[in-house]
Amino acid sequence: MGAAVDLLVEELIEARTSRSMTQEEWAHRVRFSPTHVSSVETRHRPPTGDYVAAVDKAFQTGGAYTRLLVKLASFDTAPIWLRDWLEIEREAVLLRWFEPAYVPGLLQTEAYARATLAGGRFTAEEIDRHVASRLARQAILNQEVPPQLISVIDEAVLHRPVPDQAGLMREQVERIIEFAALDHIQVQVVPATTGMYLGLAGQFIIAEMPDDKRVGYADNQLKAQIVDEAGEIARLARMWEVVRNHALPVKQSLELIKEVSRIWT
Repeated sequence: MGAAVDLLVEELIEARTSRSMTQEEWAHRVRFSPTHVSSVETRHRPPTGDYVAAVDKAFQTGGAYTRLLVKLASFDTAPIWLRDWLEIEREAVLLRWFEPAYVPGLLQTEAYARATLAGGRFTAEEIDRHVASRLARQAILNQEVPPQLISVIDEAVLHRPVPDQAGLMREQVERIIEFAALDHIQVQVVPATTGMYLGLAGQFIIAEMPDDKRVGYADNQLKAQIVDEAGEIARLARMWEVVRNHALPVKQSLELIKEVSRIWT
């Protein structure tokens, strides 16, 4: 876990001990298990957006811990260009996010996020830091005024198993269903029957800013880049229309996601 997120953990521990509360009492107030609380405080599990939002709600902090987590998400191991994007992501009022291969990072569970980083590219310590940073980013969805997230994913994402990780995909698909029930989050699925389509070329995000400016993010195996030139944004916007037109409507997409969730039980 990176130093920035570790700072938040220290603040959470201080908040608990200053109230003379045990981990069990704290867990009861925030409605998480004592094991979960212990794992956060011993740095074995990163403080997620859901967790800090529960703390804010339980102790009526006005969203203080959520705001801190959002700001800390851009620190530690993130390269400069990614820190720039995380600041854009934090300030955006609308995110249009297409993913042909993975569940979008803002919707990932901890176990799924960890699985996407496995395979030898990173050390165990690096994976811990990356997972903590990725989960910290999810705090923007718990802000007092969260961005609207419209996510389109390929159906193959829902069916792709994670080797030797029983229950992981069930938890992840159920997590998507929980997110999709929120007013500010829409999840649409491009069905497998679509076959080949242009969106399979790669992941991208379009962020709509408070001043109506649009900023894009595109990623592939070799590099990721932030784009704000009008022509490039226009190309991403056209690509968005292509994948959105292939996707099922929101209600049908949710029905499909629920249907897929049953194969993982």
